[in-house]
Amino acid sequence: MVAKLAHAELSVAELSADYGRIEAAILYLEQNFQTQPTLADVAAHVGLSEYHFQRLFSRWAGTSPKRFLQFLTIQHSKKLLADSQTILDATYEAGLSSPSRLHDLFVTHEAITPGEFKQKGAGLTIQYGFHTSPFGNCLIALTERGICGLQFVADGDRAATLAELKASWPQAEFVEDNGATRPFINPIFNLSEGEERPSLPLYLKGTNFQIQVWQALLKIPVGTAVSYGTVAQLIGNPKASRAVGSATGSNPIGYLIPCHRVIRQAGNLGDYRWGSSRKKAILGWEAAHFR
Repeated sequence: MVAKLAHAELSVAELSADYGRIEAAILYLEQNFQTQPTLADVAAHVGLSEYHFQRLFSRWAGTSPKRFLQFLTIQHSKKLLADSQTILDATYEAGLSSPSRLHDLFVTHEAITPGEFKQKGAGLTIQYGFHTSPFGNCLIALTERGICGLQFVADGDRAATLAELKASWPQAEFVEDNGATRPFINPIFNLSEGEERPSLPLYLKGTNFQIQVWQALLKIPVGTAVSYGTVAQLIGNPKASRAVGSATGSNPIGYLIPCHRVIRQAGNLGDYRWGSSRKKAILGWEAAHFR
């Protein structure tokens, strides 16, 4: 209940403002875990007192720093994998998107046609806008058929993020329109435990294999994680773990297509297109808010 209330009372903008220090704290712990830094060490690193850091962290994550970091350990990653072997099997057998409720977080999607893929966006108008999220600034891109891009801004470099989006659709016309993309922020990010995400259409551009992998990622329930090998099995190609990793890494719609929920078989959380610290933060936040 504490986690649920903490999230419900905070706006996306407030969560985003907190995230900068949270990301710095996670990165510090990631780089110094062998020395077992104390709460005082981490608080000093982000320029806060222990008291204010504890409050900030608990407000953002809905749980204490100590408990949150437990979600990020290799041991917990292994537990996620072990649990997923049975939980996910039952989930997929039942044709559900979540083992905990019939209508879990979901999106509908419409893959781009081969002809449209070849045209590289010719004749397509893409509206985009930069917005705050609980995990830092993000770029949302929208077509008349659905969301075609959701990228987190790395190192505050909006120009590079936009350039990456434009490179994916070189023939499209781009129009900055925060008013068009802003209504998607709350349905995407501002959910508390027990809420369902409205159906959000996605407009995907990728190879048949990539689309197949992204479809499989959409079925991974919030608060769980699977290995690349498990995803390969789910698409009927158990020897394609490495190719699955490549397709997962090229996911154009972060968070909504939850590539952050795929980890290495050894239990290591692995890399993330928008930074490993951000991946750890998202996984820990989901684990704290959607038990």
